[in-house]
Amino acid sequence: MKSDSSSQESATHSPRLTRNQQAVLDVMRQQADALSAQELYSLLLERQTIGLATVYRALETLKLHGLIKSRMGANGEAFYSLVTPDQHYLTCLQCGQSFLLDHCPVQELETHLQPSVPFKVYYHTLEFFGLCTPCADTKGT
Repeated sequence: MKSDSSSQESATHSPRLTRNQQAVLDVMRQQADALSAQELYSLLLERQTIGLATVYRALETLKLHGLIKSRMGANGEAFYSLVTPDQHYLTCLQCGQSFLLDHCPVQELETHLQPSVPFKVYYHTLEFFGLCTPCADTKGT
C-alpha cells in the first residue's frame, strides 16, 4: 500500500527536530487516542515547562513533515495523532462519537493517483458526518 510506505518512510527519515518538537512526538507515541493541543499541553506540562503556543508550533511542524496528522472533531476542535495508514470515520454530529471504518474505500484511488501527480502523499482521510443510531432514535429521524 502506498500510504504504508509513505508513513513509514517519513517516520524513518524524519528531519532533525527541536527538543520541544521531539517532546510532543514522544508524548503522542505514548497515547492510543488522538489528542487536542490542550490535552497535549497538559501532558507536556507534567514533564517540562512549555508554552501552549510552542505546542501549536511543534504540531504544525510535525504535520508538515508527515509525522502526525490532525482531524476535526464535530465541535471543530482539532485532534492530533501519529500518521497511521487508512483510518476513516463515521462521526455523529450530536454526541461527537466517532466510529472507525474497518476498510479503506479510497485506497485504489490513492494507488492510481500517487504516480500520476508530482505530489508525495503522506496519508489521506475520509470522514462521514451524520447521527449514530442512539442519537437518531432520540431525534425521531
